[in-house]
Amino acid sequence: MTASAPACKSKTVATWIALIGGSAGLHRFYLHGFRDLLGWLFVLPTTLGAYGVQRMRHLGADDQLAWVLIPLLGLTLAAAMITAIVEGLTPDERWNARFNPAGPAHHSDWTTVLGVAVALFVGAGVLMATIAFSAQRYFEYQTDAANQAKISTPTQ
Repeated sequence: MTASAPACKSKTVATWIALIGGSAGLHRFYLHGFRDLLGWLFVLPTTLGAYGVQRMRHLGADDQLAWVLIPLLGLTLAAAMITAIVEGLTPDERWNARFNPAGPAHHSDWTTVLGVAVALFVGAGVLMATIAFSAQRYFEYQTDAANQAKISTPTQ
């Protein structure tokens, strides 16, 4: 019984997996296998963030736990988009030295560039939306706290 050679890792496939399923760590599992700890570390914040979105849909915008959880999803999505950009822009020589040292060389094509462009567009939008959502909720919380203090303080 002979050990099989490691499979060729495509930079294009890795870029698109990071773009589509990177927030769940799928790109890490593609590149490093299911024993990759960093891949599994993507799963928990993504799941908690998705749970926060569901809470807000069911309980409304006043649910403070959702305020905390939703930015986790945004941050994992932004991290996945950054990863897609980095993987897609890695020079072919470095990619092949790292992921295909004994196998056939992988060469980038226009689909890799398209994946990087989509990741840049989506990542920028997600990051801006996460910052805006978090800031809005923070200032709403501060305003509500100030109004509560003003209401509960007796006037002379």
